[in-house]
Amino acid sequence: MLLQFSFHAYTSKKFWGTYEALVLALASASLVMGAWDYGINELSSGGDWSRGGILGEESGFLYLKEWSLMLSLLTIMAWISAMVLMWIRYPIMRENLVFLAVASFSVQLGHIYSHSGSPDFPFGSGISDFGGVAMGNLIMIFLAVFVVHRAVIETRDIHVEEKHAHPDPRLVEKAWKDHRLEAWSASLAIWALMVNVMSWSGAHAISQRPPFEGGIFGISVIYVASGIVSFFLLMHIVWYPHFMLGGGDHTIQSSRAREVAGVSTVSREETLQGLCPVCGAETPVIKRPGGRIEVHCSDSECSGWGIPGEPCSSCTRILPLRINCEKCGSSSSATSHFVKTDAW
Repeated sequence: MLLQFSFHAYTSKKFWGTYEALVLALASASLVMGAWDYGINELSSGGDWSRGGILGEESGFLYLKEWSLMLSLLTIMAWISAMVLMWIRYPIMRENLVFLAVASFSVQLGHIYSHSGSPDFPFGSGISDFGGVAMGNLIMIFLAVFVVHRAVIETRDIHVEEKHAHPDPRLVEKAWKDHRLEAWSASLAIWALMVNVMSWSGAHAISQRPPFEGGIFGISVIYVASGIVSFFLLMHIVWYPHFMLGGGDHTIQSSRAREVAGVSTVSREETLQGLCPVCGAETPVIKRPGGRIEVHCSDSECSGWGIPGEPCSSCTRILPLRINCEKCGSSSSATSHFVKTDAW
């Protein structure tokens, strides 16, 4: 497990850049602006209890103090921007990103509901007060474990069977080890925990009734810190399957979802392995059932594949047009690595 986490840290440090920093900065800014109350006192004063709601001319949202309203709108804009950037960056995980966002939102609503009946939740709360949190976490468990986790695991299996098929069982076993997901699964579990911490602290900070015995600064710091950590983990959860699969032509779906969508999995015999035209050794080039030729990225530490001459799906490096054989040292075009047996 520690070795896997070390590998994840190394690869993320290598492949994450300005884009990922911008996404995390936007998410962090949204959390800070959402919790900011210094000099405004909208949250610490308890607000106007006579008004509520978001929509309509008499909604409480429109009667916020000017700075509170401005920060609220900026928070929404920053949060949406961060999610849109992730949607663009990791196309094969888009569906699962939506599922994880819904799971996080359900937990937050659950904590708000539980705090509405018990401001000091979970202290001094009855069994009925735990209903909101329980329901929110049940939704999260279903979406995170039975939908997202299962989809990534089953897509990983298809990927290994297709792209790492080899007559030598030792190489196949190595491929399975290289695609282990224990560390990724641990990140998913920690993310679920941090979402609960963020949701509880956020709801706890605004649920107190006057007169206030203490400020909300401490609980707000917990909210911001746990929120930043949870979003960082969300980025890792969405990024790693995309990186592991090389941003390829797979969509992260469970086997059942593929059946419902009418997407059939390709057997390993239908994907042709490239062979050196000089010595016959296997080369890092494959031909898809549809006839498309793909080559492995020239960077040994990158797992990306793609069409020769185009950018790598993982690291954006231009993929080679000619393949060098590691055994005999010959250099030849990617198309020449597939023998036309029918001509004989």
